[in-house]
Amino acid sequence: MKKYVAYVGSYSYTGKAKGITIFDVDTERGSFHKRQEVEVDNASDVIASSDGRMLYAVEDYGVVAFRILPDGGLVRVSSRKVNGMRPHHICVDRESKYLYTSGYHDGKLTILRLEPDGTIGSIVDEVYHKGLGSIAERGSRAHITCSKPTRDMRFVMSADPGIDQVSIYRFTGRPGEIRLVDAIRTARRSSPYFFTFSKDNRFLYLLYDMTNAIDVYSYTVSEDRGMPEFTKLQTVCTTGDVTPGALNAATCMTFTVDDRYIFVGNAGDNSVTLFARDAESGMLTAEFNLPISGEYPKDIAIFPDGKHIVSVNHESGTLSFFKVDYEKKLLIMSTNEIPVSQPNCCIMVPVGEDG
Repeated sequence: MKKYVAYVGSYSYTGKAKGITIFDVDTERGSFHKRQEVEVDNASDVIASSDGRMLYAVEDYGVVAFRILPDGGLVRVSSRKVNGMRPHHICVDRESKYLYTSGYHDGKLTILRLEPDGTIGSIVDEVYHKGLGSIAERGSRAHITCSKPTRDMRFVMSADPGIDQVSIYRFTGRPGEIRLVDAIRTARRSSPYFFTFSKDNRFLYLLYDMTNAIDVYSYTVSEDRGMPEFTKLQTVCTTGDVTPGALNAATCMTFTVDDRYIFVGNAGDNSVTLFARDAESGMLTAEFNLPISGEYPKDIAIFPDGKHIVSVNHESGTLSFFKVDYEKKLLIMSTNEIPVSQPNCCIMVPVGEDG
C-alpha cells in the first residue's frame, strides 16, 4: 500500500503556525496525524511537482522549493522573489518546466523556469493586469487569483476577479515573448476566481466566488488560426439546489482523480457541494450540499481512495474529515477535527519507494 503525506499551508504572521504543517495520512480511516511544522513565511498556497519529487510554496515576496524526502520530510533547496507582492496562488505545469504565480495584491502574473533538478530558476516572463473593475470591495482594480496553462501547454490563462476577466496568453518559453491573444470577458461583478480543465483538455470549469456559480466551457483550438475557442455550455450554482445566502461565497473546487466528481466549498453557509460530471458532455449535476463543521472552507482535499475528504477551514482554524457515500449522497464525519492556525490549502503526495 502506498504511503501518503499531507502538506497544509498556513499564514504565519500571527506566530501560531510556522507555515507548512506535515501530516502522515491514514488512507483507510480518512484522517491525518501531525508530524512536524516547517517554517515558511505566510504559505498561502502549496503544490507538488508532477513527479512528486518537489514541493513548492508561496512565501512573502516570492516562492520556495523543497525536496520531498522518501519519508515525506522537506528540505529547503531554493527560493526566488517574484519582483512583486506575495502571490495568492501557484501552479506547476504537468511537465514541471515552469512555475506560475498569481498576484492578488498587485495583479501580476509571473512565470519562473524550473531547473532539471526541480530548483527554481529565473523569471521568464511577467505581466501586470490593467483595467478597472466593478467590485468596490476589491478596489475596482486587477487582482489575479489563479493562473495555469492549458493541458496542451499552448496557452496560459489568468483569472482576475478584480476586472471580471480571464486573460489568455500565448507563451513560448522564450523571455519577453508572452502575448495576450484573447480573453473570456465575464459579467460585471461576476468575479471569476478559479478554474481548472478536465484531464482530456476538452472542458474548462470556471468558478465565480461572489456569484456562487460554475460555468462549463468546451475548449478547442482553431486549425486555421491556432487560436483558443471557448464555448459556454452550462452554468450551475455552487450550492446545488440550495439557494445561497446573501453572504455566501464559493471558495474552492477540486476534482476526484478519475474526473467523475467535483467538490466545491462555500463560505458563508460553510458547506461542500458534490457535482457529478458527465465525461462526454462535460455537464455537471448537483448530488448534495452539506455542512463541513467549520468556518470558511478555503480548500477541499480528496484522499487517494476518493472515498474521504478533508475540509480546510480557515476562519475556525480546523481540518474536518468526512467519508463520502456517493450512492446515498451523504457526508459522514470520519474522525475528530484537527486544529491548525489559519490554514489555506492542503495537498496529499505519495512518498517512499512506491510514491
